[in-house]
Amino acid sequence: MIRIFDVIIVGGSYSGMAAAMALGRARRHVLIIDSGKPCNAQTPQSHNFLSRDGATPTEIAAIARQQVLRYPTINFFEGIAIKGIKTANGFEIQVASGETFVACKLVFATGIHDLLPAVPGMAECWGISVLHCPFCHGYEVKDAKTGILGNGDAALSLASLITNWTDDLTMFTNGPSYLTTEQNTKLRSHKINVIEKEIARLEQYAGNLKEIVFKDGTLTPLKAAYVRSDFRQACQLPEMMGCKFTEDGYIQVDTFHQSSVPGVFACGDNINKIRTVANAVAAGTTTGMNISKTLITAEF
Repeated sequence: MIRIFDVIIVGGSYSGMAAAMALGRARRHVLIIDSGKPCNAQTPQSHNFLSRDGATPTEIAAIARQQVLRYPTINFFEGIAIKGIKTANGFEIQVASGETFVACKLVFATGIHDLLPAVPGMAECWGISVLHCPFCHGYEVKDAKTGILGNGDAALSLASLITNWTDDLTMFTNGPSYLTTEQNTKLRSHKINVIEKEIARLEQYAGNLKEIVFKDGTLTPLKAAYVRSDFRQACQLPEMMGCKFTEDGYIQVDTFHQSSVPGVFACGDNINKIRTVANAVAAGTTTGMNISKTLITAEF
């Protein structure tokens, strides 16, 4: 039996649940399909989210899910969406276990998957002591011995930002530097050293960075490091269904968070670079309200 909803939301983390709450409060029948594997699963604390500053991501998600499910028209399905089809009246979504669900509107709140440098210890430290965002985590490692893992323009940009949180900063290029003479002069003026040795591994304990070990056997103690990793979309359905993407690889949406495919919306980390819980919730709420208004207007 195929179950029919007003809206299907693929992805049940912060943005997806925020969209669902806005839709549930508009008395819409919603299905959230979620794999239960958020990208920030091993991050110990979440910050810059008013009323939940310092809470664990798991705690925030649990409270959110409890509140969302108070609305009787919202349903959760634990699974992975593997196929999407646009039909004359909306969309069909098939999950890995074989079930098929139908809805008038579709939301991708699927996030992104970080493609970390292939350095042993990096994955274990990611989100704990190897960080992507100083606005999310910089205060907790302020004034600490900190590294920038990167090279060229992107590393310089990141270094200039991190100087707000610490003066004890070193750039590790993991091989020959791509920095220009002017850029090196700029770094030296801020007492930022550049180490061009190849990295063997990150020495860590339970995700807490201890030191960088180089291939020549030397090491440098560190408490924290920042890296701007590449990424891919965590879900391939938006591409399979014909959604357009920006040059940076994000799902292209308009001011109403609708994608290039009519009836398909997107929100959260998969649409822009601002990776905070607060922004994900705001984007989800906006998406849910816009879809609600669209449905209400169409029925009037």
